[in-house]
Amino acid sequence: MKHSLLPLGGAVLATGLLAAGLAGTAQAAPDSATDPMARNNADAVSVVDFWASSNFAALKRATAFYPDIDGPKLNSGGKPSTDGRAGTVAPTGAEKPTPSLAKNVNLPKTIGKVFFVVNGEYRWCSATSVQSKYRNLVATAGHCVYDPDSNGHVMDKWVFVPGYYQGKAPWGIYVGKQAWTHYDFDVYEDYDKDYAFVTVYNGVLFNGVKQVTPSEYKSFTGPKWTSKGHYYIALSKDAGRLGDNVGGLGFSWNQPTGKPVYVFGYPQAPHPDGDKPYTGVTPKYLYGKPSGKVYVSAAHKVEEHVGLKGSFTPGADGGPWVTQYSSSRRLGYVNGVTSLFGDQDQNNRYDLVTSAYFDGETADIYKKAANVWSGRIVGPNGELYK
Repeated sequence: MKHSLLPLGGAVLATGLLAAGLAGTAQAAPDSATDPMARNNADAVSVVDFWASSNFAALKRATAFYPDIDGPKLNSGGKPSTDGRAGTVAPTGAEKPTPSLAKNVNLPKTIGKVFFVVNGEYRWCSATSVQSKYRNLVATAGHCVYDPDSNGHVMDKWVFVPGYYQGKAPWGIYVGKQAWTHYDFDVYEDYDKDYAFVTVYNGVLFNGVKQVTPSEYKSFTGPKWTSKGHYYIALSKDAGRLGDNVGGLGFSWNQPTGKPVYVFGYPQAPHPDGDKPYTGVTPKYLYGKPSGKVYVSAAHKVEEHVGLKGSFTPGADGGPWVTQYSSSRRLGYVNGVTSLFGDQDQNNRYDLVTSAYFDGETADIYKKAANVWSGRIVGPNGELYK
């Protein structure tokens, strides 16, 4: 298991983040880092306003986000190292999902896109809802939550939209409240720990548009806009908890790497040769058995990624790797999230996707995030709480 060197005496690097050691471990170095996103209702309201105003114009402008990686070849090595017993957390609504080899795969209801602002640009990644105590947790890649170019800053205006399709949010918009990742990714951009978990507020659904007077417009808190001298507001309603609406995939760690896996996501970027087979509009999937060997990339501090052959392109970043997936029940266990894309035969075409190996440290970070409450941001009269 890889650990980065840290200062003696338990000093915390000045990253602006709270780094917390895991309870019940004997390690001196902290393993988890957490950071607030929308700290309170006022912050969350401003995020909803940003994405929902003018009929979701900002959502429609967003493009796929991915690090500046141009089809690297990832070298293969030994096997990933477990750090304890294998474990699982069952999905929402199912104790023991059964595997399915169905050719016509029903995509999980839990998947969607996370939207955020980075360097002034509107971007998105793939993600999924996962099981948690308060049914309010999203799993995705670390680089889709923490900006790898700014050393620990979380992305601005971060939201999850399950089932997103061309400006439509069928189950609502869920604003990120608190982010969790591994300390080594937060501080060192170590892609061996390229995963993150985000607690989200109750979703916000929009209950129609109403034309109002200037004074009503001024006093309203929520998405609003003017057009041709008229004033409009978007009435909101509480969508409830994420997991109650779309369910939550289970979670597993320290698993053998040879298990069949479905990889879900929204690939969008072209291959390095310029060919663009995916649009990013609808989710796609890969299926297969990950290699028993780990993959290495010195440029990204990767020493033990697991890899699956497939032609996904960036945009699928953060999408879940799901074992024991039941196509009929649309449930399974998240055992990884897409991190890097490789060009193994160096023909300028992606032919490999990789994920950090989910071990006991991953499970501890997940469990911390899975036990944090968030709350709601919609008031009784269709307004957004301040």
